[in-house]
Amino acid sequence: MTNTSTKNGIADSTGDAKIENTGPLAGLKVFDLTRVLAGPTCVQMLADLGADVIKIEKPGAGDDTRSFAPPFMPGTKESAYFVGVNRNKRSVTLDISKPEGQSLARELIGKCDILVENFKVGALTKYGLGYEQLHALFPGLIYCSITGFGQTGPYAPRPGYDSLMQAMGGIMSLTGEPDGLPQKVGVPVADIFAGLYGCIGVLAALRYKERTGRGQQIDIGMLDANVAWLANQGMNFLATGENPPRLGNQHPNIVPYQVFPTADGYMVLSIGNDPTFVRFCKNFGLDDMPEDVRFSTNAARVANRDLVTKTLAPVLKSQTTDWWVERLEVLKIGCGPINTLSQVFADPQVIARNMVVEMKHSSGPEVQVIANPVRLSDTPVSYRAAPPVLGQHTSEVMESWLGLSEVACAELHAKGVI
Repeated sequence: MTNTSTKNGIADSTGDAKIENTGPLAGLKVFDLTRVLAGPTCVQMLADLGADVIKIEKPGAGDDTRSFAPPFMPGTKESAYFVGVNRNKRSVTLDISKPEGQSLARELIGKCDILVENFKVGALTKYGLGYEQLHALFPGLIYCSITGFGQTGPYAPRPGYDSLMQAMGGIMSLTGEPDGLPQKVGVPVADIFAGLYGCIGVLAALRYKERTGRGQQIDIGMLDANVAWLANQGMNFLATGENPPRLGNQHPNIVPYQVFPTADGYMVLSIGNDPTFVRFCKNFGLDDMPEDVRFSTNAARVANRDLVTKTLAPVLKSQTTDWWVERLEVLKIGCGPINTLSQVFADPQVIARNMVVEMKHSSGPEVQVIANPVRLSDTPVSYRAAPPVLGQHTSEVMESWLGLSEVACAELHAKGVI
């Protein structure tokens, strides 16, 4: 079963809430106390996989990212930032700083399987919504906390921000030109990875709950996540005790694996092993290079990376990017252009994979969102509902989940509780 059609390379969702939910998490309910990016990324993944999510937002204000604009999505008052990580969720406005709001929150949580939050450590305890407090009431509840530094350690009380984590977690020391400033990655990867690690933790906790009936807390620190994905560079340091230098667009362990200028722009050349290097050299007039001890093995090329770059650069500069891509693909040698975003979203592979989805927004127009990359053969991701306007589903949830009347909802709204 599919829930989208394709129009000009863009997958189209009607936005109809009646779209069949075939996701593997269908039937699970999530109480979403997150905002900005790390938490919403985690919860959107759960929602895309079928979970029924109620996103709790402060009345009159909502998620901070609703005001992270311009740009706004065309025809709406919603920021592009907010729309990017809040589909398949229902917005419920609820003031948890008020006793009545806390009571309603606990009633709603009692009907949920999962709670995800990214408040500062201890902040929810003063509202009676901390992990220990809720675990005593609902021992099966899975409670995922995403914070800057985790629940323990000397930095636990500090707020966390993406650029701060990129700085403290080491990735900025590795990114940028050797003689330039440290650079952050161009998108908030520390937030995104923390959200994805949080989702993985929730899925593991669900499996444990299936076996035991017990819930637990998932403690995700953004700094921890940032350290975890240092990958080969982190391991290079642990192996040598030496801080890896910034190499610009070069790879620390493989040469040549980098950006090269071409006759009309730039391209990436990725030669991952010695046979591929030989194949490249033999086809482009560099027959002597593989026989030279300075270049014959990857280890030798890493030791002589500047000379490799100096030798190859004039060759690659002699032809256009398209010329190189066409010939290197035939030879099964890794390469590619450096695309702008307009080129990315026009790329035939991106179009073929339906990586943009159109959804009917409650404001009226269709909005484009970036698709979920997880492809499940039997339980596909469903695009059931566009990101909501603030408080769009408050009355619906209060009435259907808690049995409150319209009059009761109106009274709570007048008090500023919902």
